[in-house]
Amino acid sequence: MNLSVALRRAIAEQAKKYAHAESIPHCLSYGDAPAVCFFPYEGDSRHGNFLDRSYKAIRANPEWRKRLTKVHSLGKRSLPVTERGRWMELDTCMSSDALLMNIFCYPGTLRNRRVRVLLDAELGATPLFGYKARVPLRNGRFDRTEADMRLGDLLIEAKLTESDFQSAEKKTLLAYRDFLEVFDRQKLPQNGTRYASYQMIRNVLAAHALNCSFCVLVDSRRSDLAEAWYAVMKCVKSIELRTKLRISTWQELGGLAAPKLRRFLRSKYGIEPPT
Repeated sequence: MNLSVALRRAIAEQAKKYAHAESIPHCLSYGDAPAVCFFPYEGDSRHGNFLDRSYKAIRANPEWRKRLTKVHSLGKRSLPVTERGRWMELDTCMSSDALLMNIFCYPGTLRNRRVRVLLDAELGATPLFGYKARVPLRNGRFDRTEADMRLGDLLIEAKLTESDFQSAEKKTLLAYRDFLEVFDRQKLPQNGTRYASYQMIRNVLAAHALNCSFCVLVDSRRSDLAEAWYAVMKCVKSIELRTKLRISTWQELGGLAAPKLRRFLRSKYGIEPPT
């Protein structure tokens, strides 16, 4: 069993235990490895996929609240029909965006100095979720690459059970204005006509264009994603840019979180602080 599938099953099992223990309304997706999907409560006062204080903060912020309306692309095929009509991406226990918002929308997270030091984030920055990074192309246009979160001068990509960082045709990467300047393309992970870890390459190009730093957040149980990221990092030509690139884990963040948030991450996701 690969690490992605193993983590998916572990998180689904943990989410089921959490839902039953807390008597939270939920259902299972179809398939061999079903995900747990949570219903929002009547009046949207609560949501089973979110810690109450995080959800209240999200509902109070118009820009954050927009993320809750992102329709689940496979909802009609993989989830039961409900009176609600549509399932949203952030309803599922596998959503890395929901996990990201649970942590960074929780009051006090970004006032925690140790969290800011871990990420090298500036004090007072407000999270922007689904940030359109506008990566320059050689033809003068832009690829509106979406970073999961921007925090001041820090771009963050959140990963959980995704199988990999995707791949792309080499000609797609060569269309980016700064690709040859930023990367040693001969050393990048590749296979025939495709480069691996396309999402990470785009994020590095976005950080370069915006003069930002970049961090990918992964689960410590996904050593494969960490290895894939390091394989991209070492191909960045500029030492200055390379020092702005980092990786951190949900477990590290969980270990620095407020006690109530830490307990939530443990009971719902099985995220244990590192020993």
